[in-house]
Amino acid sequence: MNETAYELAQVNIARLRAPLDSPRLKDFVDGLDPVNADADAADGFVWRLQGEGGDATDIAVFGDSWLIVNMSVWRNTDALTAFMYQGRHREMLARRREWFERVEEAMTALWWVPAGHRPTVAEAESRLLHLRTNGPTPYAFTLRTSFPPGGAEPLAGEVPEGLGCSA
Repeated sequence: MNETAYELAQVNIARLRAPLDSPRLKDFVDGLDPVNADADAADGFVWRLQGEGGDATDIAVFGDSWLIVNMSVWRNTDALTAFMYQGRHREMLARRREWFERVEEAMTALWWVPAGHRPTVAEAESRLLHLRTNGPTPYAFTLRTSFPPGGAEPLAGEVPEGLGCSA
């Protein structure tokens, strides 16, 4: 399989502890533009979801106004991991419990997309629900349990009740 024929899509969602314009989330909101600029300049970065304000905080996910979404495409898992665990992103990651609720369900999913494809929020929701229902598979996986590039079909089956994003 030609690895350059595929790129790595990632989505992560988070349930806010307070409104984005609240004092509690000021440091998070203030850090968005610098962290997004770091991502845009990172080796292996391809694309990120953006709304009107240049970030994705105004884009709805799962129809829940308390959830925010981050979605991007990277050359591969190494490029994503290198960005995630260094610099400003690492600093913000270390503070995530100050700003976001702890949620039982998977809030992050990875999957391979054909090079040049830009995933939609609906696609990301589908991948997250698939991961929550089936665990890591080539269709939707995690950094801890990843799969090589390639096309993957979802496993058939119903999504069990209660796999939404309740805190």
